[in-house]
Amino acid sequence: MNTQVCEEDAGAPRQFATTRWSLILSASHSEDGEQKAREALNLLCRTYWRPVFSFVRRRGYSMEDAQDLTQDFFVKILEPGWLRHADPDRGRFRSLLSKSLQNFLINAAERAHTRKHGGDVKFVCWDDWMAEAPSQLSMSAQAVDSLPPERLFDLRWAATVVEHSLRRLREECESKGKRRLFHALSSYLTAERDEVSFARLSAELGIAESAVIRQLFNLRQRYRSLLRDEVAQTVADPAEVDDEIRYLCTALAAGAE
Repeated sequence: MNTQVCEEDAGAPRQFATTRWSLILSASHSEDGEQKAREALNLLCRTYWRPVFSFVRRRGYSMEDAQDLTQDFFVKILEPGWLRHADPDRGRFRSLLSKSLQNFLINAAERAHTRKHGGDVKFVCWDDWMAEAPSQLSMSAQAVDSLPPERLFDLRWAATVVEHSLRRLREECESKGKRRLFHALSSYLTAERDEVSFARLSAELGIAESAVIRQLFNLRQRYRSLLRDEVAQTVADPAEVDDEIRYLCTALAAGAE
């Protein structure tokens, strides 16, 4: 998800079907669609809880308090009334979630007296999260540590988008018996041509260089498609997909400096 990918995606045809986020917006005032909208919102929350947790931690809360506040925040936004305040003019789920989180933390001390540990709702297993392998994305520790909470939120959001796209690509490859191919080529999905040793990859995979070039091209195309799909789930208007991809690319670039 680098500048090259952003530039190439910017000219790609826009294909936009009903997404989880557009479903939430369209159903927010519909009794018939309320259950589906809440299911969609639940899924989005489960996917994007890491940026929320990172934001809370950067605001100075301890690990335990940040866990509790993250749980409480998701309990809050899953309440029926929250959906009715979903504003189509703020159609990017990232922006709406970020603003809602900032407002939530303003009253965090007061809320702590009325709710503890997220009630009976549990979105994530913190022990499992802490045991996860570190991100494969290149991030400068100095840049990450110095970013303000809002920019750290966007960086973690961008990383989540990329990692979910890569996970989906890996699962597709594994389902087709191409796990080895994915692991050999996935590091080069956004690399410049002169950064790729096709001869070495040919020897490693035991296939002709022409086949390596073709397979890498196909993987890149599929990765970009999956990336666009991940972003499309979080915007309400198809016209926002390319701008959101460019913005997230910029966020990732800041984290690599």
